[in-house]
Amino acid sequence: MLVIRRMVDRRRAYTALLLPGEPPRIFPTTDQEHARILQIYKQDRAHEGICNDFSDFGLESSPASGPKIGS
Repeated sequence: MLVIRRMVDRRRAYTALLLPGEPPRIFPTTDQEHARILQIYKQDRAHEGICNDFSDFGLESSPASGPKIGS
C-alpha cells in the first residue's frame, strides 16, 4: 500500500511517498504538484505512462489525453 503525505516545515513543503519495507521518499513540492500526485495515485482515471487499476483492468477505454508526467 502506498501512503502519500504532505509535510510542511517553516520554509518548505514536501511530499512523502511511503511504501512498506522501503525508505521514505521525501521531496519538495508545491501545492499544485502535490495535488497532481494525489490525482494520479488516487486512480481517478487512466493516465498515459502510469500503471494503475484503470490500465491493468481496462476500466476505461483509453488513457486521458494531456501532458505527460515526468517528461
